[in-house]
Amino acid sequence: MLHQQIEQNKRRTVLIVFLFFLLFAALGAAIGYLNWDNALSGLALALIIGVVYVFIMVAQSTQVVMSLNNAREITDKAQFPMLWNIVEEMTIVTRLPFPRIFIIEDESPNAFAAGNSPEKASVAVTTGLLEKLNREELTGVLAHEFAHIRNYDIRLSTVALAIAGLIAFLAQFSTRMMFWGGGRRRKSDNSGGAGIILLILSLLILVLSPFVATIIRLALSRNREYLADASAVEFTRNPEGLKSALIKIATSEPMEAANAASASLYIVNPFKRLKEGEAESDGLFSTHPSTANRIKRLEAM
Repeated sequence: MLHQQIEQNKRRTVLIVFLFFLLFAALGAAIGYLNWDNALSGLALALIIGVVYVFIMVAQSTQVVMSLNNAREITDKAQFPMLWNIVEEMTIVTRLPFPRIFIIEDESPNAFAAGNSPEKASVAVTTGLLEKLNREELTGVLAHEFAHIRNYDIRLSTVALAIAGLIAFLAQFSTRMMFWGGGRRRKSDNSGGAGIILLILSLLILVLSPFVATIIRLALSRNREYLADASAVEFTRNPEGLKSALIKIATSEPMEAANAASASLYIVNPFKRLKEGEAESDGLFSTHPSTANRIKRLEAM
């Protein structure tokens, strides 16, 4: 059951990433067609800008994310011995390099992983996580974050965030170009029915692409959380620890130190508090799967 779920989530992730890049390519072609009457030029320009931007974002991901969330690095085991010991145990179980460890001063329990590869990975936990979770629960949370590292989710999340942001920027920039006169060539160019269809299609892509990119990015984030939960159980052979941790985190107060741009990186949405008896759902704009659905999957393992 566990391995079937992991494989199913991996297949869904491949599909989502393909749709992401397909949308990005379509936007580039639409920009080229609307502004220069050349879809290939727009596609090539968008891909060049995208590669450069994503490369910079991936290279600087740890520094950027940790700074945004006011995290400080610890380098001595004596500072947080239990946390350090659990991280050491996870490196043995997963056969991954020892990551950099960061602490976020916040009473709300939460955690996330960042970096562009297992060799340059880092994990961040809040002081609330260390205070409110027992060792079994903390192990489940860190196993979840190590799963993100092993599965290269940390790089994938950075790329998805960068592409979604870039799509929004390119769509806005192209719209302004059209208002500035980039589309004046169409005053004397009515290429019949086909031309009108292409024009309408390009405009729809331009308008809807930021909205669709956000939906795809959040769907990718939710899918990777399910995969990390399954992988964490594979590491610990104990779904109860992670299950109990998710309940505590989801019902705790919202975070104050978290940054909205990196909310999808956390193990649970840092800004939403689940009230007693409240029903959750996996909505299109949810950054994470509902805690109830995650627990159901854990109980089925």
